[in-house]
Parts: sequence; C-alpha cells; structure tokens
Amino acid sequence: MQIGCFMTDTHYLALYRKYRPRTFEDVCGRDTIVRTIRNQINTGHIGHSYLFCGTRGTGKTTIAKIFAKAVNCENPQDGNPCCSCPSCQAIDQEANLNVVEMDAASNNGVDDIRGIIEQVSYSPTQGKYRVFIIDEVHMLSTAAFNALLKTLEEPPSYAIFILATTEPNRLPVTILSRCQRYDFGRLSVSDIGERLRKVAEKEGLEVEDKAIRYIASAADGSMRDGLSILDQCNAFNLGSTVLTYEKTLEILGAVDTRVFSRLFGCIHDADVTGALNVLDEIVRQGRELTQFVADFLGYLRNVMLLKASEEIADSLDVSADNLELLLADARRSEMSEDIRYIDIFSGLSEQIRYSANRRILTETALIRLCHPSMDIPGNAVDKIEKLMVRVNSLENELDRLMQLASVGGSFPQGASGALPKKEASGPDSTPEEAKAAPVLPAALPEDIRKIAASWNALLGAIPEEHHMIKIYLMGAAPSVSEKGELLIVFENYVYAVHFIGKQADAQENREFLAAYLARRIGRAVPIEYKQLDNGEKFTDNYVDIRKAVNMEIEQE
Repeated sequence: MQIGCFMTDTHYLALYRKYRPRTFEDVCGRDTIVRTIRNQINTGHIGHSYLFCGTRGTGKTTIAKIFAKAVNCENPQDGNPCCSCPSCQAIDQEANLNVVEMDAASNNGVDDIRGIIEQVSYSPTQGKYRVFIIDEVHMLSTAAFNALLKTLEEPPSYAIFILATTEPNRLPVTILSRCQRYDFGRLSVSDIGERLRKVAEKEGLEVEDKAIRYIASAADGSMRDGLSILDQCNAFNLGSTVLTYEKTLEILGAVDTRVFSRLFGCIHDADVTGALNVLDEIVRQGRELTQFVADFLGYLRNVMLLKASEEIADSLDVSADNLELLLADARRSEMSEDIRYIDIFSGLSEQIRYSANRRILTETALIRLCHPSMDIPGNAVDKIEKLMVRVNSLENELDRLMQLASVGGSFPQGASGALPKKEASGPDSTPEEAKAAPVLPAALPEDIRKIAASWNALLGAIPEEHHMIKIYLMGAAPSVSEKGELLIVFENYVYAVHFIGKQADAQENREFLAAYLARRIGRAVPIEYKQLDNGEKFTDNYVDIRKAVNMEIEQE
C-alpha cells in the first residue's frame, strides 16, 4: 500500500552539506591548522583536548570530524583518512559509537556533561580513540563546565575532546588552559571564490566570474554562507543559462558598486537631490536597506584606506573595475570627509537594524552627509556667525581709523588710540533697557560643581561603543535648574530628540548618562533635559555652569 509520495532516493542535499570536505586535502584556506594536526597524527603526538575557535562556517566542525576519522582510520595516508574503511564509512554515516557529537546550545546542563563523562569510561569498540565533539561549548552552564574540568584535564589515553566555539571569551580560563587552541579566522574572498567555482563546475552551473566574486564577498568569510548563497541563486536561476552579476544582485537585494560611486559623488558635491534620487532608485528596485547600509559602509571603508595609502590597493578584495571607482573617489575626497561619512553610517547601521522607519533614517543620514554644518552644534554655529559679524565690524572700524590717521586726522574722542569698547547690550540701549542676565544660584550643589569643572573630560571618557551619545552631548550645554538639579540644554533639535523623546533609544541614552555620571562622581545626580525654542539663546536664559565654576577657581 502506498501511503505517501516522498522519494528518499531523490532527496535534495544542500550544497554546503553535499560538498563538505571529507579529507584534509579537501579543506580550503586552513593550511596551517591542517598541517599541524596531520603532523600530530603522523607522529602519534596527539593531544587529549583541542579548542577550535572562529566565526560561523569557517570549518571548525568539519575539521573535527575529519580528525576523528583520521585517528581511527585503518589505512591512513599521510595523516589523511582513507574514507573507504569500515571505520571511516561509519563516521561519515554518523553510525560510529567512537565519535560522540553534542550541541551545547541545546544540551548545556550538568546532566548532559555527566552523560559524556559516563561514556568516557568505556573504551573504543572499533579503532583506537573515542572522540567527543562539543559544539558551541560556550553555551554550557557554570556547573557543566565544573563537571567537565577533571575529565578534560586527565582523560583516559583513548579519549580526545574537541571543543568548538564562536565565542572563546565566554569560556572559563580553567577550560582554556587545558586545551590546544586553534583560531579559525575568516576565509578570504579568493579562497571562497575558488571553492565556489569548483562546486559550480561539478554541479554544471554557469556563473559569471563577477557574480562568483560578489557571492564570495557577501559570504563575509564563511564558506558555508557562500555555498548557501550560491544554492539560493541557483534555485532562482533554474532553467536559465548563466547566473549573471545583475541577477545575483537582484536575488540578494544588493546594490552595484557603480551605484555606490554615484552616491558618493552626490554626497561629496553636496547634491542632496541627487543622493535622495539614488536612494529612491535603490528602494524602487526592491533592495534591502539594511544590506545597502552595510555594503555602502564597506565601500566607504575601502575609500578611506585608499586615501590613507594607495599602496594597499592590492590587498583589497575588489575587482579591477571596482578598484578604479574606489581610487577615483579616494583622490577627490579628504580623509576627514571619509571618516565623517563612516561615522554617520556606522551610527545608522546600529539604528536601522531595529527600526520600522528605515527609509526615513537613511534619508536623514544622507542629508547630514551632504550638509557638514548640521553636525556642528547649534550654539557653535551661532557663535561662529556672531564672531564673523564682529570681526567684519572691527575690520571696518580699523580701516576707518587708519584712514583718519593717514590724512593727519585725530582719533575719536575717548578712543585714546584704541578701538571703541563694545556696549554690553548694544550701542543704542541703556542700562535700564538691558535684559537682566541669568544669575548663578548662591548654593550650587557640590555634585554639579564636579560635573561642570570636568564636563569636557567626562564627555571625552565616554566609551567608544557609545560614541553617538558623546556626539549628541557635544551639542548641549550644562546648566542648573530652578530646583538646583543638573540641567542639560540642547539648541539642536536633531540631538535633543535622542534624549528628550519617548522612544526607546532616548530612554536608553538617559539611563546610560545617569549611570555614567553616577559612576564617575561617586553618586547619583538627578538630570533634567531642555530643548531651546526656535530663536531662543542659551546665554539669555541659562547660566553656563562651566564658565561660572571656572571663574570661581581663577579667583581663588
């Protein structure tokens, strides 16, 4: 009786599983690690515990399984498993009791480790060694680590432990000190691309070299990710002749490098309309904005590196065509400009990940890139404008006086050879009409004095991971409220919204600043926030406690 229509003999196997290396010779980009392990196998100097560290898809579990086959192989060939003996075939089919693999992400308790320890007491039924592979070992609980310690330090002669992790920093030092550590770095674009070409040939796929290179770059150092992306592109391209670069971009929702160069040119020329049009084109093509931001950030990084030194061009994993675009953009830009672009887009990449208004955030970032003055705090812009007006006035007055002196004239009465003094509240006003300046409270709390005296130093010491908070606070000035509490006043609306608003990031910024100041001065300080109204000036309504405290120090 036929119950279903599933056919197991035609079950599709993903490319990364189908082409997983079976011997050390098949492993790509891990020459140093492979050579060390093969030498140990050939000489019989095999350790009892190994730690494989590295990001996802870099070959940790693959090499662990090849290692397990090689030490138990009946006919090893220069440290390589033969893959044909009963032991090798059983391990390939995951039917060999000598190889125990455990996923610590879902089996992280002390009872799971006790089960491993019980199995260690049994000698191998086939072959020489029992190999225990614990993947994602950093997920084990503290009790599980403690239970593993003694067995890991003094296992039986036939037991080998291979621990694999993506986060070695989360492992106890007691575990790290008992293992031979091997770091699996990200694979290069060329290594991944070479492997993808071989797989495509074996699968009968026609793929453009430019598409292969982009897939290898999008894999971000992970061979498994590269094969998965190729699998996805192949499924989309099924029935077509060649997988082109344009089709690859469409499938992945990515953007061509030429578009990045156009966008960079618009930003460099302060062409807001052009930059927003490029973004609109990207959105209408269905490109993913998160991927766009990440890719453009990578483009800006390459421009910055080439601006620093064109000699590193050969070390960049880019094609010759893309390198020409990068060099052209690097030569027409300034280093400070490139760094500013990267700083703004780095902040955008953090914000856009969890936002529902991704396009608005991206448009805001592009407008900021086109207008550098927007990143200068509002009070600084106001001061610069006032300073320019005052300098022009003084220059005009100096020219007039010099002309009088050159024709034998005299300086205005009361000048005494010097420029007239500027009235405190304008040339036409009287003391009665002058507006009363804000007055510093007689009893300024000691905590606020400490903050005012070291305000710039406090901002400078904000950790790098919170650099956007530092930028926002540089556009604010500290004062004191009517209740005698610390008051932070913003003149720039863009900066103020990140502290005064009700959204999640504003709440997080307020909590961080409160905790940071409490940690620096030794106690919690109540903080109020204020944004100035349009046209309102800080100095007309609030006391700058930095200047007030500094004046007191100078007088003393």
